[in-house]
Amino acid sequence: MHEISVMQSAMEIAVEHAKAQGAQQIHRVKMRVGALSGVVPDALEFAFDVVAQGTMAEGATLEIEHVPALCHCPNCGSEFEPKDFFYECPQCGSLHVDLKQGRELDLAYLEVS
Repeated sequence: MHEISVMQSAMEIAVEHAKAQGAQQIHRVKMRVGALSGVVPDALEFAFDVVAQGTMAEGATLEIEHVPALCHCPNCGSEFEPKDFFYECPQCGSLHVDLKQGRELDLAYLEVS
């Protein structure tokens, strides 16, 4: 389960930023997780609870913003959410589309005191 190592890295970054702001406690962590990031949100939540123990984030809550995959077709200008891993434009049938979002794995927000 690579979500533990992902969360360990995110927690290190969160603690570093919180300490830089003079905070004593992290109360809430918000992450953006793309549909194509390769991370399972439920496993990330479990990893958060494990990794936060003994840190300034112990007892904090994790909020996950799910980011859907979004494609853009340069041929016809259409934007669409792919239905599967086969990115075909539903308007013109082009297979030459650009993935605009869906790979995100970001530490987006911290609530600290």
